[in-house]
Amino acid sequence: MPLPHLALSLQFSRLSDAAPHRTALARWRVARWLRHALESDAEIAVRVVDADEGRALNRDYRGKDYATNVLTFDYARQPLLMADLVLCAPVVAQEAEQLGIALQAHYAHLLVHGTLHAQGHEHESNESDALAMEALESQLLLRLGFADPYPALR
Repeated sequence: MPLPHLALSLQFSRLSDAAPHRTALARWRVARWLRHALESDAEIAVRVVDADEGRALNRDYRGKDYATNVLTFDYARQPLLMADLVLCAPVVAQEAEQLGIALQAHYAHLLVHGTLHAQGHEHESNESDALAMEALESQLLLRLGFADPYPALR
């Protein structure tokens, strides 16, 4: 079965250490990761931000006053999935270092995670939803050539 079509916009805000993030997030890689996680055609903007912008977005839209790793803004699911995924570069880098994994692997996981959220998958409502979403993430990341992210996170 062919992968869904993706119209991708990849944006980087002003980052003090942009080079490793731009390297890890080559456009072709981001498109590949997202397409594997998609269930239908999509238009997705991926924006990589600094801690200030990440914190402001998380505060303004989720009421949580801290920068988080990924935020998903989904606008439509039918007939075309339309969403923004916002990645906070310093948080992602810090988490990758703490987990002892490559920056690229952590970005792949978070982009798959955010794409699943945009399609309605949830992990905060109950444990069975969380386990189902984790299993799907693990399956997708293994298919993409990455290690299962959840043993490292437990």
